[in-house]
Amino acid sequence: MAIATWMMCSLDAVSCTGITLSTKDGFTITARTIEWAGGDLNSRYVIVPAGYAQQSWLPGGARDGCRFAARYGYVGLAVEEDPFVVEGVNEAGLSAGLFYFPEYGEYPEYDASQNDKTLSDLQLVSWVLSGFRSVDEVKQALQGVRVAGIDPRGSTVHWRITEQGGRQMVVEIVAGKLQCYDNPLGVLTNSPGFEWHQTNLNNYVNLVPGTMSDRLVGDLTLRAFGGGSGLHGIPGDMTPPSRFVRAAFFQATAPRQESCEDAVLQAFHILNNFDIPVGIQFAEGQTVPDIPSATQWTVATDLQNRRIYFRTMYNSNIRCIDLKTIDFRKVRFQSAMLDAVHKQPIEMVRVQ
Repeated sequence: MAIATWMMCSLDAVSCTGITLSTKDGFTITARTIEWAGGDLNSRYVIVPAGYAQQSWLPGGARDGCRFAARYGYVGLAVEEDPFVVEGVNEAGLSAGLFYFPEYGEYPEYDASQNDKTLSDLQLVSWVLSGFRSVDEVKQALQGVRVAGIDPRGSTVHWRITEQGGRQMVVEIVAGKLQCYDNPLGVLTNSPGFEWHQTNLNNYVNLVPGTMSDRLVGDLTLRAFGGGSGLHGIPGDMTPPSRFVRAAFFQATAPRQESCEDAVLQAFHILNNFDIPVGIQFAEGQTVPDIPSATQWTVATDLQNRRIYFRTMYNSNIRCIDLKTIDFRKVRFQSAMLDAVHKQPIEMVRVQ
């Protein structure tokens, strides 16, 4: 199963970076990347109507776990299989996303006698979008399910859930115990745990926006080489701790935009800094897969206007699905690949 291979790949091959922006009027935009250097994730979008019934996959591949039906219709971006929604938003304005969380998470031991309460970690986003409109509703409902990995050899994941008003929660399962954290910062990457990342930001208390002033050292005047020198020393590698720090500072220094659409475009610009070239994920002599980027797609969600925007490693044009144009009581379930053609379109400029 390709999805199991994805979950079991090396720690360097999978990474995700999430940010959250707000407009001057306080409207919320969530955005994130998804990376996998191992090959094409066969990503697709799914349109899920209200009333659509699903049943969770279980360890070993059986599909007779927790049953749930969609109280709300939603749009999601899935990998490998339609139920495995990694990021999405529902018609009530709740967004949810899955982030890789290796080594630090640990789900409860699988108990076949509780299959009716068992929910695959790769389907938790679908479950959230199907049934809830607020962080508090999700937090309460999580007490009634047991999360399991489809393949016990695979990595664990953690989740980011955001309601329309901007309140955000990070969900982690560590040592078999569910942990829910408020996330006023709005940033999320991968391991270690969310609280560790917040504490680690204190190591960078010296970082400030702008250009450092000249400084006299003895008789020598030191001057900054260029703009933005106040962030000299910000970590530039691709590890989750370094990406968390960069995302936090890039997000915090971004000017607030007037419109949601402008904030969406700003989110894409910020996340340009987190595109990961596929070659750096592999040691010298290893075979590099034939994909253009380890960052397979980037998505931004406008919770106020119920729009989800995305671009991919094959097509950097930004595309949008407007949930307000969909009648989720009449639409049928739909699934379509994000890219029908695996080649970046190039527009020729014709000179008169």
